[in-house]
Amino acid sequence: MHTWTFLSNHSHVLICLARDPELRMREVAEQVGITERAVQRIVKELSDAGVLEAEKLGRRKRYHIQGDMALRHPLEANHTVQDLLDSMLDTQNA
Repeated sequence: MHTWTFLSNHSHVLICLARDPELRMREVAEQVGITERAVQRIVKELSDAGVLEAEKLGRRKRYHIQGDMALRHPLEANHTVQDLLDSMLDTQNA
């Protein structure tokens, strides 16, 4: 079993929510392989940074990703969140 991955859990959470913006935190946790509490923390951090916005739908939420935000690390700052998602998902042909 591998002990590390090329992408962070923050990226994994974003990819999950890009695929299905109405996923519950429990479902994201299962897909990413982390705890629900860790997903909640990551979603809060992404929301505080302006990358995610949550829309209330009754008792659920739908997440909107702000794809035009620049990636945060200086080595990646010339790329956007949408660039990352496009490289991981087939969003250009959707």
